[in-house]
Amino acid sequence: MNIQPRLQCLLPLLMATLFSTTIIAADLDRPAIETLLAQADKEHPADLRRKDLRNLDLSGLDFRHADLWGADLRNANFSNSNLSGLNLDLTVMSKINLSGANLSNSSIFGVHMGGANLSNANLSGSRFIANLDRANLSNANISNANWGVDMKNQPMGLMRVSLNHANLSGANLTNANLNRALLRLANLSNSTLKNTVFAHSDMTGANLTNANLNRALLRLANLSNSTLKNTVFAHSDMTGANLTGADLSGADLSGCNLDGADFSNSDLQGTHFAGVKNKSQLKGLDSSKHVDSAIFE
Repeated sequence: MNIQPRLQCLLPLLMATLFSTTIIAADLDRPAIETLLAQADKEHPADLRRKDLRNLDLSGLDFRHADLWGADLRNANFSNSNLSGLNLDLTVMSKINLSGANLSNSSIFGVHMGGANLSNANLSGSRFIANLDRANLSNANISNANWGVDMKNQPMGLMRVSLNHANLSGANLTNANLNRALLRLANLSNSTLKNTVFAHSDMTGANLTNANLNRALLRLANLSNSTLKNTVFAHSDMTGANLTGADLSGADLSGCNLDGADFSNSDLQGTHFAGVKNKSQLKGLDSSKHVDSAIFE
């Protein structure tokens, strides 16, 4: 039987299969990366620059002496790995697993990290300008991080961190800078936000129940329709903040600067305004709910 015609028919299919396998395969596997890391030092980092490392399990590895700039890390598992101090600019990190990882003092600029898992990660002192929409940052350490906009360096238009729908519950953002950040519908319940900068940030519909924002900077922040039950804002600067439609029941605003803050249609049941001697300085009280139960001293 002449099988030549049949082979000619199958050859394009075989080539297509081989080609597609090449496209989706990572450039290196875990053993090869472990070898590179073992041979690397500060002066001679492991060259993983622009490498395709998608879907690999790289958990628990020490990447401090690696160059991962521009690498494709989609769906990779870096849980409990050490990436502290690395420049991870222009990497691709959507749906990456960085739970429990150490990214302290790292730089991540111009990166898409939508749906990433950074729960319990150490992000202290990091510099992020990235898309973290729907990412999980629960219980992460983001203290002293600089995720705010540098208004003196915007040649390509306003570039800022985006945390819309992100889970930051229980996270520590003490002394962090998130000016002009996008935090629409983000979950910041039970988080520690002492001295955190949220100036000009959009926190529309965010949940900050039981959060501690003692001495935070919230100038011109948008907190409209947000949930602020039992939230501590004591001694914060809330000048010009938009609190329309917010649920402030049980919140502590004692000692805050509230000049120009708008409380229209907000719920003020049991809200503490210690130090506010003149209600007339508060905008929108006439349309707020439960004003009679608010505590003014």
